[in-house]
Amino acid sequence: MTRLLADLLPAPPDPDAIFDAFTEWATGTGLEPYPAQTEALIELVSGSNVILTTPTGSGKSLVATGMHFAGLAQGRRTFYSAPIKALVSEKFFALCDIFGAERVGMLTGDAAVNPTAPIVCCTAEVLANIALREGAAADIGGVVMDEFHFYAEPDRGWAWQVPLLELPQAQFLLMSATLGDVTRFQEDLTARTGRATAVVTSATRPIPLLYSWALTPVHETIEDLLMARQAPIYVVHFTQKEALERAQSLLSVTLCTREQKDEIAAAIGDFRFARGFGATLSKLVRHGVGVHHAGMLPKYRRLVEQLTQAGLLKVVCGTDTLGVGINVPIRTVLLTGLAKYDGHRTRILKAREFHQIAGRAGRAGFDTTGYCVVQAPEHLVENARRVAKAGDDPVKLKRVQKVKPPDGQVSWNEDTYNRLVNAEPEPLVSRMRVTHSMLLNVIARPGDGFEHMRHLLRENHEDRTRQNKLIRRAIRIYRELVAGGVVAKLAQPDETGRWVVPRVELQTNFALNQPLSPFALATLELLDPESETFALDVVSVLEATLEDPRPVLMAQQYAAKGEAVNAMKAEGIEYDERMELLEDITWPKPLEELLEAAYETYRGGHPWIAEFPLSPKAVVRDMVERAMTFGEFVSHYGLARSEGIVLRYLGDAYKALRQTVPDEIKTSELTDLIEWLGELIRQTDSSLLDEWEALAEGVDRATLAAAAEPREPKGVTANTRAFTVLVRNAFFRRVLLAARHRWAELGQLDGESGWAAADWASAMQPYFAEYGPISTGPDARGPHLLVVEKEPEGRKRIWTVRQIFDDPNGDHDWGFSGEVDLDASDELGAAVVRITSVGPH
Repeated sequence: MTRLLADLLPAPPDPDAIFDAFTEWATGTGLEPYPAQTEALIELVSGSNVILTTPTGSGKSLVATGMHFAGLAQGRRTFYSAPIKALVSEKFFALCDIFGAERVGMLTGDAAVNPTAPIVCCTAEVLANIALREGAAADIGGVVMDEFHFYAEPDRGWAWQVPLLELPQAQFLLMSATLGDVTRFQEDLTARTGRATAVVTSATRPIPLLYSWALTPVHETIEDLLMARQAPIYVVHFTQKEALERAQSLLSVTLCTREQKDEIAAAIGDFRFARGFGATLSKLVRHGVGVHHAGMLPKYRRLVEQLTQAGLLKVVCGTDTLGVGINVPIRTVLLTGLAKYDGHRTRILKAREFHQIAGRAGRAGFDTTGYCVVQAPEHLVENARRVAKAGDDPVKLKRVQKVKPPDGQVSWNEDTYNRLVNAEPEPLVSRMRVTHSMLLNVIARPGDGFEHMRHLLRENHEDRTRQNKLIRRAIRIYRELVAGGVVAKLAQPDETGRWVVPRVELQTNFALNQPLSPFALATLELLDPESETFALDVVSVLEATLEDPRPVLMAQQYAAKGEAVNAMKAEGIEYDERMELLEDITWPKPLEELLEAAYETYRGGHPWIAEFPLSPKAVVRDMVERAMTFGEFVSHYGLARSEGIVLRYLGDAYKALRQTVPDEIKTSELTDLIEWLGELIRQTDSSLLDEWEALAEGVDRATLAAAAEPREPKGVTANTRAFTVLVRNAFFRRVLLAARHRWAELGQLDGESGWAAADWASAMQPYFAEYGPISTGPDARGPHLLVVEKEPEGRKRIWTVRQIFDDPNGDHDWGFSGEVDLDASDELGAAVVRITSVGPH
């Protein structure tokens, strides 16, 4: 068994002994510290703050581990913070392996594990809120702030600044490859903590990085890099669409030998690719090219990472997300451009962004050199081609007609490239802000809340003008809290020294984990439990509190407008009137009036929720009402490039339903829906839920480790309750299609079992002649219209099902029958249905 680092704690814990014990362990694991690492470690064990700004791949994680080791030796709790939950989780498991699970905890806002441990991994916002609520009294002796350049992020930078202001007792290690001039932070930290602050920098990368400018077309540049043995190559794009299109264009390029393709196939094994994007990715990776971006399912991104780590993928086409610690080992970064859309405008990359991306090239232990290649714009590539064609002939060169960049396009050239290569990262800019939740956290802290707030507002890193604006905003917020009865001023201080106290109990992760959850809980009381739509209405209340999945909503709106146009054309509405009416059509917003009225009422007593706008929408509800599987929903709305976003949203909805809805109001139908949603997510990509559920349930380390291991989910039929809902949805999906005469779609579903489009249309004709429409309302979904017989007459692993139509006369004598193959369903991860008859019964 490998010896834990915690077993090497020296006694007594003097700095020399700590340093020697740690470096001995590092060397023994093959991690011989670089000079910059050694310098930083000496400063840390000596008690200094450290600002570590060294290139990517220079071993900042080893220094952070050294700080945790020193904290353990000296009896101090240390916190590690990072910008995204994935990095926090990754660090949590890594530190568990190094120090032992009992010494490491995690706080992410979703769940907590071992929160009182001496080493805690958390998101930046969690650490900031602890600092606000506890200040210098917090049991935090050391703080590692990873990716510290997020300090300059407009929306989130406050979370990197608050701990610096409110934790004077702590020792700090600030880390990033792109910090720029840190003189201000060095002086500020020393003044606040009373500790010396060392700045450890190194321009020397352990793996040298070479830059070059490419004037060849992108596909030729890639071929040249492959010929020069500079793979794996990460081709950076600034949209997901461009990344996928580039990958598909490489199918015409020979990237792998037959033997290499066989290796890839063997490594993939029985990995389950779904239809749609999954089928596309399967074709790509088997050819030796990967795709990697945030819109993909986690299991697909992980597969691409694993194949790349194994040296099997020569090219990976992705977005610039690799600049935030994405685990794709690469030798060469090829930037297809130097301009990106930042949500407001298209602009040239900042030096910090450029170096964050470029710095990912070159792998310690694998490469001796990393390469960053920047692609010239297409018009400059064409101009270079024309000049080359003219050769040395002065007359021909004079006649060359230069191509200009497209109108309105932000372009770049070799001067731009040279400037970015040589530029230092821009100075970090303070992004302090004041919110209702911040004020409430400070007011909840023992002591004089006014003094605490004055310190926060006057001692932050903003200039005096901006500080005054923040003060005025804080006063407005305080008056709102008093007027709303949320806080009260006391005639004399309480036992903790507070003159102002909250009159509401703040949730532990206040304003972090779905801040509108308390509103949702209050609004659930307005719903009618006897309503046929109660379960779906509960879903709608929770969905209104979740972050918007913009690609999904835009797709729903586009589809709704398309349906409306067709309906208006059928009614003979003129074009101008149609265009005017279309302006009012948006994505579905069930319960919008009830929710907005409840929100306004709730805001009167809880004014801070104004910072978190309500957003009625129907994604989960839409899937249920359309009786769609994940794949059908993605296909219906054309969301193949964004299926990862869809799945993350469904995961958030599942967690919200699990965490927020009280057990006493969970009807059987609602419980079935929640079980179905969890199983749908798990069958689509089990990695999204397994770890969270393990953490939420407080299970042991072995189960946590198992949850982190990539694997296929257990059979879909194992959860009988959820599988029954899947079967119900599969049959009702056919009811919906039959009601709308969508024979082609029914043929796609059932053609293989002998029911093509024409067969469905012919079989249904007598029904429509006798009854007319088929109802698809709540009654039509009722369990009394679905008869399921599980394993009848000894037929193992087969269910027989009869779906009855809700006809206008209420005769209920028409429908269709089918069989469900449980073994095939487990293999596919969805209900496998074979229709056996359509007609009266």
